Amino acid sequence: MERIILLLFSFLIEAIILWQYSSCLFIPACTKKVRLLSLSVLYVFLFLISIFGQTALNVICYFIINMFFLCTQFKLKSAFALFHSAMLTAIMFVSELAVYSIISRFYPHFLIDMGTGLVFFTVFSKITFLTIMYFLSHLCKERYGTQNAADKQSNPFRLFLMLIPVSSVLVIYTFLVIGNASPFAPPIDFLVTVCAIFLLLVNLLVFGIEQYNQTKTREFTDMQLLLQKESDSAEYYEMLLAQNENQSILIHDIKKHLQSIKLLNEKKETDKINAYIQQLIDSSDLKEMSRICDNKLLNAILCRYQRQCSDRHITFHADIRSGAVQNIYPHDLTSLFCNLLDNAVAAAENIPESYIELSVQRKENSSFVVIVMINSCKSAPVYDQYGLPVSHKPDRNRHGFGIKSISKIVKQYQGNLQMYYDDASGTFHTILTLKQPKNSAG
Repeated sequence: MERIILLLFSFLIEAIILWQYSSCLFIPACTKKVRLLSLSVLYVFLFLISIFGQTALNVICYFIINMFFLCTQFKLKSAFALFHSAMLTAIMFVSELAVYSIISRFYPHFLIDMGTGLVFFTVFSKITFLTIMYFLSHLCKERYGTQNAADKQSNPFRLFLMLIPVSSVLVIYTFLVIGNASPFAPPIDFLVTVCAIFLLLVNLLVFGIEQYNQTKTREFTDMQLLLQKESDSAEYYEMLLAQNENQSILIHDIKKHLQSIKLLNEKKETDKINAYIQQLIDSSDLKEMSRICDNKLLNAILCRYQRQCSDRHITFHADIRSGAVQNIYPHDLTSLFCNLLDNAVAAAENIPESYIELSVQRKENSSFVVIVMINSCKSAPVYDQYGLPVSHKPDRNRHGFGIKSISKIVKQYQGNLQMYYDDASGTFHTILTLKQPKNSAG
C-alpha cells in the first residue's frame, strides 16, 4: 500500500513538473481545461502501467506519453516534441539514478526502511528533477527567443529562485546525514518525513506562483502596449482631422492666392508664378478627402483605408448609415475600425479580384449598432481556444493585439462578436453588435 501511495505521489509531482515546463516554453493549442484533462488521463494510464514494476516499460511509456502530450496540446513540431520528451525522460531517469547511487553508497540503511527511506528517495529525486527542469526551461527560453519584454526584465530575479530547490536539496541531504549518524526514532521519523514532503510541495508552490505572476505581468505588458497603440492611432486621426480643417482654411483663402498670382502675372514673372502654383499643388492641405460617412473621425479612418485598398488593388465598399456611430467614443471608434480594417486588408492582399465590404447600421427602435465586414481571404484561419482567429505574424510574442482590442471594446459595449470563414465564397465574415451608451460621445 505504501508503494502505491508513493507511486501516486511521484507521478503527481512529475505531472506538475511537465505542466510547468511545457506552459513556460510552448504555445498552447487547446484550452487549459482540455490540457489538464489530457495530462490527468495520460498520467493515470502511466500510473497503472507502473504497478507492474517493469522499469524498461515504465521509461518507454513515460517517453511516449510525454511526447503525445506535447504534440497534441501545444503548437509544437513532432521533432521538437520528440527532443523535449527525450530530455524529460533522460533527466528524470538520471535524477533518480543519481539519488539512488548517493543513498546506496553513503546511507544504505535508508533504502532498507520501506517507509522513511522510500519517501526520502522520492522527495530527493523529485526536487533534483524539478531543479534541473526549472533551470533548463529558462535556458531554452533564451535560446529559442520565446522571452518577451517582461520575462527579460525579471529574468535575473527568477534565477534567484534557483536557490530554493538547491537549498531544499541541501536540507534533504542534511536529513540523510543526521539520520545516518543517529537513526530517527518514532515519532521523529514521521515528522521528518512530513517535513520532507512539505518541502517538495513548497518548491512546487513557489514555482507555480512565480509562473502565475509572470503570466499576469505578461498580460499587463501586452495591455500597456495595446493601449499605447490605441493612443497613437487616436492621435494620428486627430492629426488627419486637423489637416482637413487646414484644407478648409486653404480653400477659404484661395481667393487671396489667386490675387497674388494675378499680380505676379501682371509683372510677367513666370518663374515665380510656376513656383507659387507648384507650392500650392504640393501642399498637404490640398489633398482630397472623400466623404464616406457623416462622422468626421470615422470618415478620416475610412478614407485612409480606401487609399490603402486602392494601392493594393482591393475593391473597397463602405455603407455607413447616418448617425450609426455617433454614441461610440472616439478612442474606441479608432481602435475598433482600425483593427478591423488592418486585419481585412492583410487578409485580402495579393488575392485576385479581392474586396472588402463594410456596413454599419443601427437596429430599429434600439440602442444597438450592427457592424458587418466581409473580406476576401485565401484560407480558413487557425482559431484559438476562445474561437477567435490567431495571427500569422512571425513574432508569436507580439501577435493578436488587434483581436484583443476588438474583443475588449465589444465587452465594454456589452456586445457580441462573431467571426467565421465561408469556404464556398472564400471570404471571412466579422459581425459585431454593440450597445451604444445613451450619452452622445460626439
